[in-house]
Amino acid sequence: MAAKKILFLTGDFAEDYETMVPFQALQMVGHTVHAVCPGKKSGDTIKTAIHDFEGDQTYTEKPGHLFTLNASFDDADPASYDALMIAGGRAPEYLRLNDRVIEIVRHFADAKKPIAAVCHGAQLLAAADVIRGKRISAYPACAPEVRLAGGEYADIQVDSAVTDGNFITAPAWPAHPQWLAQFLARLGTEIKL
Repeated sequence: MAAKKILFLTGDFAEDYETMVPFQALQMVGHTVHAVCPGKKSGDTIKTAIHDFEGDQTYTEKPGHLFTLNASFDDADPASYDALMIAGGRAPEYLRLNDRVIEIVRHFADAKKPIAAVCHGAQLLAAADVIRGKRISAYPACAPEVRLAGGEYADIQVDSAVTDGNFITAPAWPAHPQWLAQFLARLGTEIKL
């Protein structure tokens, strides 16, 4: 397996597990992962939030960890990356307002490079208008946005993921095993024990 170079798009109040776990797991299997956030450079930190499912109508939120970015957003050239990963949480709600973020998402979609999005990450896919006719999962509260953007909302279990072409999506962090496995398969990553 040739190591891949992955652009990891995140922002303040991204979901803690949806940021930390994939960032570390992808590095663990040998990929280069550059975590970036608009307006920030390598070495800057973002705040994360821990979202949990405790029987309420929606998730609960608690402060997460500080996450240190290892690349600068302004220096990220999407053409030099093999894939895009989008963290969920509240960050996508604000990231979708950034024109360059939308351009980056469109680059990966137009080039048919793998795009992995979890939870509210689908808000970026919808805002970039790249999911028409695609089966996309997301946190259930994002279902209307997926549908309004012309996608088919995949109403799957919280620990499941779905791949449609170059899009690998999941509803929330409990899906990490399925979501990351499908993303690694799309990247052509082979893990030998």
